[in-house]
Amino acid sequence: MEIVHRIFSKQNRALLSELVRTDFKLRYQGSVLGYAWSLLRPLMLFGILYVIFALVIKSGDNIPHFPVYLLLGVVLWTFFTDMTTQSLGSIVGRGDLIRKIRIPRWTIVFSSSISALINLGLNLVVVVVVVAINRVDIMSSILWLPLILIEVYVFALGISLFLSAAFVKFRDIGYIWEVILQLGFYITPILYSMTIIPARYQKLQLLNPMAQAIQDARFAVVTHDPKVITVARVFNNGPYMLIPFVIVIVVFFIGLAYFRSRSQSFAEDI
Repeated sequence: MEIVHRIFSKQNRALLSELVRTDFKLRYQGSVLGYAWSLLRPLMLFGILYVIFALVIKSGDNIPHFPVYLLLGVVLWTFFTDMTTQSLGSIVGRGDLIRKIRIPRWTIVFSSSISALINLGLNLVVVVVVVAINRVDIMSSILWLPLILIEVYVFALGISLFLSAAFVKFRDIGYIWEVILQLGFYITPILYSMTIIPARYQKLQLLNPMAQAIQDARFAVVTHDPKVITVARVFNNGPYMLIPFVIVIVVFFIGLAYFRSRSQSFAEDI
């Protein structure tokens, strides 16, 4: 309750609001299209992938509403990537502010996460439009989507806290995380259906919280088919289906603990 009180205190709300506004201004400063890039980046990636995999390779022919299926995966992965990469250098980028003013260090990382959430909200509007164009039947399973988004946010926040604190001391973290994200993009079922993965590897793949979240989101929004490969199906609704969620919680608390242990020395180390 103490953390919640701190986050929603009047002083911290004002500070977060100012930090978020500044983040947006700095990110798109000097750009002709400005804030429009928040929508254009994932849409351009979606367009390229759709042309390659739907029109050229035709790998989406057996997937119902493939444009929505693909766009939803791209949007969730873009949110995860944006949130972690923006937060990674957030403490170092605010070094002058940290040295001059005594502010809660966590607000800097939290403001970056809010910026990513705003972008996610804009991108989800596009998803809604594509859902309408493709005439996807809306089922009650869509009510699970907000919980899936919260799961992705908590997972990304835990990683963001760890990365931002580690980057202060070890600048190589930025290059390492870039490689990890590239690897993660291909091992997460964004471009392809999990049906092409041998059954013995599907369980291993769905232990990845991002793979689990994207597949569950697709089931909730697009397919509604109990035969769709989700973590619940591959583990037959057994206890092992909880592993991705446990990983999310563990990652968050490890990130939080590491950030708190390092935060007192940020001003000296930056």
